[in-house]
Order: sequence, then structure tokens, then C-alpha cells
Amino acid sequence: MKIIIEVWKYLLSTGMFGAVVTFAWMYIRPMLEQKERHAKTLQEKEMVEVTIKLADQAVASLAGNSNLTGNEKFKTATGLVTNSLENKGFNVDDKFVKHAVQAAYEKSDLTPTIDPDKKPTQSVETKKVDNVNNTQPVGTL
Repeated sequence: MKIIIEVWKYLLSTGMFGAVVTFAWMYIRPMLEQKERHAKTLQEKEMVEVTIKLADQAVASLAGNSNLTGNEKFKTATGLVTNSLENKGFNVDDKFVKHAVQAAYEKSDLTPTIDPDKKPTQSVETKKVDNVNNTQPVGTL
């Protein structure tokens, strides 16, 4: 025990302890900062996933409500998502919540989709063909 105390006093008095701590901190600090950034990235990714899932559920739950207009449904859905996130401890920007609800609405069955490859169908009246040109003789005079 006496030897340990003497070594400790020697390291402190010569400044070698400070040098060892400084060099160790130079190697440990970047690893700690990298782990902190990774944790923040994972937390943000989880927050985005939770927000999108909540927006999908809010839009689906309000889809059949015919008592509300589209704007009222949007406000209600954004309010539901914001309150749910606040209850879970997430602090999310209102713009992000609005975008998530809008994206959920566009993904839902409520939004009609148009297939760009599909040709529009013609009505009966536009299918009539004028055969006047077919009966005229073709040639030069």
C-alpha cells in the first residue's frame, strides 16, 4: 500500500499524471462525441418513424367521419399527432407534423390515383366518325 501511495505522489509531483490524462482524453473524446452523434441520429430516426405511424393512424381514423370538412379533419389529425408526440416526450416541429399528415392523406385510399399509362376512355358521342372524307374521290385535277 505504501508503494502505491509513493507512486501516486511521484506521478502527481512530476506532472506525468496530467500528461497521461491529457493524452487519454485526446483519444477518448472523439469516440464519445461519435457515440453521442449516433445516438441523436437514432433518436431522430425513431421520432420520424413514430410521427409517420401516428399520422397514418390519425388519417385512417378520421377518414370515415362525414361530419367534418377536409380542413377540419386536417387540423384534428395534426392536433392528435402533436398531442400524442408530446405525451411520449418528443418535441416535433409543427411543420413536420403537417407534412406527415399530408403525406399520410396522400398515401391513403382517400386520394384518387391516376395511372399515367392508362388511356382515357372516350364517351359515346366522341366516338362518332365523320365519313365525309371517305366518300370524296382522291386525285388531282
